[in-house]
Amino acid sequence: MSKKRIVVCGGNGFLGSRICKSATARGWTVTSFSRSGEPQWSSITASPTPPPWSTSVTWAKADMLKPDTYRALLADADAVVHSTGILLEADYKGVLTGRESVWGGLSRAFSSTKAGSRTDPLGEGAGGLEPGEGDGQLTYELMNRDSAITLAQEASGQNVPSFVYISAAAGAPMLPKRYITTKRDAESTIASSLPKLRSIFIRPGFLYDSSRSFTLPIAFAGAAGNMVNSMVGGRLTALAGAAVEKPLKADLVAEAVVEAIEDEGVKGVVGTQRIEDLANVSWRRGML
Repeated sequence: MSKKRIVVCGGNGFLGSRICKSATARGWTVTSFSRSGEPQWSSITASPTPPPWSTSVTWAKADMLKPDTYRALLADADAVVHSTGILLEADYKGVLTGRESVWGGLSRAFSSTKAGSRTDPLGEGAGGLEPGEGDGQLTYELMNRDSAITLAQEASGQNVPSFVYISAAAGAPMLPKRYITTKRDAESTIASSLPKLRSIFIRPGFLYDSSRSFTLPIAFAGAAGNMVNSMVGGRLTALAGAAVEKPLKADLVAEAVVEAIEDEGVKGVVGTQRIEDLANVSWRRGML
């Protein structure tokens, strides 16, 4: 097992922090970058105290919309991971919190199109990504698609061999369709436009962990839905999407991401079963 250097965009998040943890357990050199730097530990773990492994990570501050702020961090990396994005846009959040009218917020949230970046995410030497919506809203197009494409472009320009994009298994009835279409657009563009990269697209369903107690009943319901869907031959997938995909523990997905980086034969889409297989390989490796 070779020692590697990886850079995780969004390494201070729920899944990103666990990817950092898994990589440090292998003795790899790990850099995370985000706008805030080190995580607020109480929001992603059961304790506000930084765990011992966190001292092995370089927690850098950078803006993923501005490549100039993170470009130097990518030098000599073996892999770059995009582990950030948005589940709900501001319109939808506004409705849920009462700040937006139901009709106005949902009609905009579920609109068929929204603007991504004003600048080309594949543009050479671009000064950065700029929100294309008039009010500067951070849209799925900007955060889930364009930021990933630009990060992959920067990684390719630095001759980084591998790029991992945390995508999703499917959309869900309660989410705008653009949530998943922007992720698929990112996958397609990265695969076709940046052939030098070994691109890996991780597609998990719902992620849960006991440190986030609210995720447990959702995961239980998802597991029940997945069981029913299996019994009817997967016919519910087209209707319910990720709601009937098998939920996965966040630590399991993190182990799979790191194992996928290690195994140079892994490339392209990595779905639920392959995620579980890679995690099992990782755990067996750790027992040796």
